[in-house]
Amino acid sequence: MRHRQKIPKLSMKRSHRKSVLTNLAKALIKYEKVDTTFACGKAAQPYAEKMITLGRRGDLHARRIVFSKFQDKEVVDKLFTEIGPRYKDRPGGYTRLLKLGPRQGDGAEMVRILLV
Repeated sequence: MRHRQKIPKLSMKRSHRKSVLTNLAKALIKYEKVDTTFACGKAAQPYAEKMITLGRRGDLHARRIVFSKFQDKEVVDKLFTEIGPRYKDRPGGYTRLLKLGPRQGDGAEMVRILLV
């Protein structure tokens, strides 16, 4: 039974799902918007917001935690120098999902994740 499991399975094994969510969060921080399916967007949104919250803290321990997840110095630097200070006074809700309509090939519902 999947009691208290908030992240949906997304038809993937755990390691694949973890890498997909990490890559979506990295792309969101790097480009500040990402187009993906609705299910992946809903799953990646809380993960990205936790990383932005760590970026707001700005201390060395938070930087090391984020680097252990992302393994990309460029993204970590952008998170801690640009994005973190931008949301210093905001209590939460750093991202927004905009529906784009169905995808051309298979009709999957598409969304755009944006930084607010």
